[in-house]
Amino acid sequence: MKDLFYGIEDLFVNVLFAPFDWLRALELENWWSANFMSWIFIIVGFVAFAYWMKELQKFNNNGEEDKSISSHSYL
Repeated sequence: MKDLFYGIEDLFVNVLFAPFDWLRALELENWWSANFMSWIFIIVGFVAFAYWMKELQKFNNNGEEDKSISSHSYL
């Protein structure tokens, strides 16, 4: 039973976390390349935000949004 847990430990430490060890070593050399996934997520977030603002502007220009104070029946 003890060997099973040591096997799980070996799998995670030596195999599955190996990319994180590589990124940790890379950060000492070049911070920018070590955080490339963060930069990709930031770029995707900015693109999604710009798209969403463009879509909201389209609905605003068409006058489709109900801007009355009591737009919901429960108000």
